[in-house]
Amino acid sequence: MSAPIAYVLFLSFAVFCFGACGFLIRKNALSLLICLELMLSGVNMAFVGFSRLHQNEGGNVLYFLVITVAACESAIGLALILNFFRLKKSVRLDEARALEG
Repeated sequence: MSAPIAYVLFLSFAVFCFGACGFLIRKNALSLLICLELMLSGVNMAFVGFSRLHQNEGGNVLYFLVITVAACESAIGLALILNFFRLKKSVRLDEARALEG
């Protein structure tokens, strides 16, 4: 027996809001990346919930597309953060403003 759509949407909204609040509050680049992944996970839960509600596989296809894009975004983001850490010995975004040319 699956959960009602209202529960799934509430959970996806809560996960998205936690990610959005963390993204707005945090100053650490790694934390921002994690919060962005939380936001994408919340959207994915809504896609799968609506896919189950309408008995359509379109939401599941979008889920895999978003997961693929999130994996690419994480790899590029982590590479940028590692290079920034090599330059500044910190991952705080306050020091990133010093790199502006």
